[in-house]
Amino acid sequence: MPRFAANLTFLFTEVPTLDRPDWAARCGFDGVEVLFPYDQPMADWERALNGLPLALINTPPGDWASGDRGFAAVPGMELRFRDSFLRAAEYATRLGAARVHVMAGVAKGPQAEQCYAENLTWALAEAPDLTLCLEPLNPDDMPGYFLNDYDQAARILDDIADPRIGIQYDVWHAARLHGDAGAVWTAHRHHINHVQIAGFPGRNEPGGGGFSLPDLCDAIDNGGPPVWIAAEYRPAKGTAQGLGWLAALKSRGVLIGGSA
Repeated sequence: MPRFAANLTFLFTEVPTLDRPDWAARCGFDGVEVLFPYDQPMADWERALNGLPLALINTPPGDWASGDRGFAAVPGMELRFRDSFLRAAEYATRLGAARVHVMAGVAKGPQAEQCYAENLTWALAEAPDLTLCLEPLNPDDMPGYFLNDYDQAARILDDIADPRIGIQYDVWHAARLHGDAGAVWTAHRHHINHVQIAGFPGRNEPGGGGFSLPDLCDAIDNGGPPVWIAAEYRPAKGTAQGLGWLAALKSRGVLIGGSA
């Protein structure tokens, strides 16, 4: 059975941030992920998690309101990237995060790809005990983001050739980028080390879009990559009221969506 994590940046926003891990555990999640945990001290997160596994955090994005989306692929920002990565590594190590998503930033072109690969190689050497991931993001939600194609991500990973870094597969972004999220999964599953789910096309509760979440769970169960499945969506109403999909997937009693 895959492990399910609640993304606390998207879910349980009805309560303060540090109250959300307890709500997630009581609602049946096996762990949590947090996009950017840096506004709260690590000691506060330790108390809030209270032993609940932390599946993933992102590297700091910089000034989000000003358009920053990370720095790993931004030429000339290498020192800024290294500072931000070391901060993420400190949080991940202290809190036991299973994965660190390295945000590429807004950039384009061959120089950006070279910068990205060099920064990722540095990060792997700097934090040998961490597992890293890359996430292709669609340009409607993230204009100008460097990493916007799963084939592009796979090529970069093949060049780096380190098993400690893989693809963060998000059903929502895969569908927005390539149209067929199931085909993306099939083509790149050997690179995938983290999964995020949401409904398509509304990005609400998981389901729809011609993608079978039970099939995804079965693929992970039957020799697939040992990954977390994280719920990263915008609840249509209250978070707890919309968790029927979680009970269904855990019991395998109800099919959600179409075939992969």
